[in-house]
Amino acid sequence: MKKAFLLILFIQSTLFAQHIERVEPSNWWIGMKEPMVQLLVHGNQISNFTPSLKYKGVKIEAVHKTDNPNYLFLDLIISKKAKAGIVNINFANNTDSQTFKFELKARRQNSAQREGFNTSDAIYLITPDRFVNGNPNNDNVDGYSDKAAPSKEFGRHGGDIQGITEHLDYISDMGFTAIWPMPLEENNMDEASYHGYAITDFYKIDPRYGSNQEYYNLSAEGKKQGIKLIKDVVLNHCGSNHWWMSDLPSKDWINYEGNFKGTNHRREVQRDIHASQADTKVFSDGWFVSTMPDMNQRNSFLANYLIQNSLWWIEMANLDGLRVDTYPYSDQDFSSRWSKRIMEEYPNFNITSEEWSTNPAITSYWQKGKINANGYQSYVPTPMDFPLQDAMVKGLNESIAWGTDFNRVYQSISNDFQYADASSLLIFADNHDMSRIYTQLNENYDHFKMAIVLMATMRGIPQFYYGTEILMTNPNSDSHGEIRGDFPGGFKEMNSNAFTSTGLTAPQKEAQAFMKKLLNYRKSNQVLHEGKLTHFGPENGVYVYFRHSDAGKVMVILNKNEKTQELDLSRFRELLPENTQVKNVLSNETLTLGKSLSIGGSSATVLAF
Repeated sequence: MKKAFLLILFIQSTLFAQHIERVEPSNWWIGMKEPMVQLLVHGNQISNFTPSLKYKGVKIEAVHKTDNPNYLFLDLIISKKAKAGIVNINFANNTDSQTFKFELKARRQNSAQREGFNTSDAIYLITPDRFVNGNPNNDNVDGYSDKAAPSKEFGRHGGDIQGITEHLDYISDMGFTAIWPMPLEENNMDEASYHGYAITDFYKIDPRYGSNQEYYNLSAEGKKQGIKLIKDVVLNHCGSNHWWMSDLPSKDWINYEGNFKGTNHRREVQRDIHASQADTKVFSDGWFVSTMPDMNQRNSFLANYLIQNSLWWIEMANLDGLRVDTYPYSDQDFSSRWSKRIMEEYPNFNITSEEWSTNPAITSYWQKGKINANGYQSYVPTPMDFPLQDAMVKGLNESIAWGTDFNRVYQSISNDFQYADASSLLIFADNHDMSRIYTQLNENYDHFKMAIVLMATMRGIPQFYYGTEILMTNPNSDSHGEIRGDFPGGFKEMNSNAFTSTGLTAPQKEAQAFMKKLLNYRKSNQVLHEGKLTHFGPENGVYVYFRHSDAGKVMVILNKNEKTQELDLSRFRELLPENTQVKNVLSNETLTLGKSLSIGGSSATVLAF
């Protein structure tokens, strides 16, 4: 009889445990600027249950139901009187009850005043799956169908968080001060999941990369070595295998009621005064691909979910910044609300956003402080400067002529008036979505050095893609799988190792040493962090600009001519008095500049004084 009774209890508890399957977020923090946190509760017929709690300083302000009885949304108000601890939230109906233990945590000291990445930083962009395989034991995980396939271009190669953490010393020694790994959250997709942009659980690190704890450890270890952590955020879409896709919280959770309709990619419609409503809707609501459902951010519960998820990761992992994927594809009202909420909570934080347009009138639209004709307000301080990247590559690849070569860079920079703050833009030579810069420049090493000098000394915050320092290329195609190649030394049985320089070619070693010297100089140079930019129109293939402040001056000379040029210095007297003594940063020579200066062919010169 006793065994039968215990069996009944076991069966009841098993059935009972199925009522609550998920609560997201599962914890929160006291002392946040916004006192309300909205919990998504998912479970079988959970809407038939009434939630309640008794905890000093915490109350349930509202309970929301949707057209799906398997969801509840709870508005919790966390007052200033609340203390850290476990809040027991009880869910009960006439026959059953269940308690969820919701944890309230204390925030780190001065969490709200954290300083995000800024112009003093140089960012290292990493494709985690292709950088270093630190733990081969997590290459394959039960329940994840996309198994390790190192030989396949779009397969998982095994790189992970442990691999990044174990090589933070290399990243720091190279002169980088921040890392931006591509998304690390769970991507439990059937194939091609390595890139991370088809998220299937927004609160969980993919176990093939590691764990939430390992992600936190990466942040903590990075800070010990002066390296900030920037999280890649996806707000526009999820993966088609996301856990909620089999049981959507509401009919309007996914755009076009969960049925695939591709976007038209017409980014102009967001500020085009003549745009049709039809084009605007398809752009914003359309899906990238069938495996990336486009989320309806006009749904208030989804909007709250995404905002809170970003805040949760900032607090949990002690982040220093966010990078937002496909930023203009989000609903405009939502993106404004999202960015405002983040920056209100963390006034010194930073966000960079992807708007892949070479037109500064479009990219500037999304920056904090920009006054737009339609009244749209963004709170993102650091848009990505695609116009400068495009101008630099075209200019370096072209022959010297009026309106080409460095004139393109000059013209791009002259459009800085369109930005609220051009000094805060994220500048880059390449990234994970385009051919590597050495490939874009047709493997011209002199032009490569000019590009790197430009990125390291120009206004803005420079970002470099992993492997740029050793001239990684994609010679066979512009396929993303090839572009995101394995980092030498990060995987077994590789013929070379960038961490030790073993097996690298002479040009690779030279490029690595060149970037290391330049970036470490930049790391400690306040003028390059905060100095004003003054540039002079290119003449005969020579572009000259200065960074200057009360702390000093840096003069940069880029000569695209193959032959030595005699540069008349009288043109620069407003910033360069005659007989000024300068130091050549790259050669360590000390020079006294008179009336002219001989500039080597196809060269980049950096002079400090």
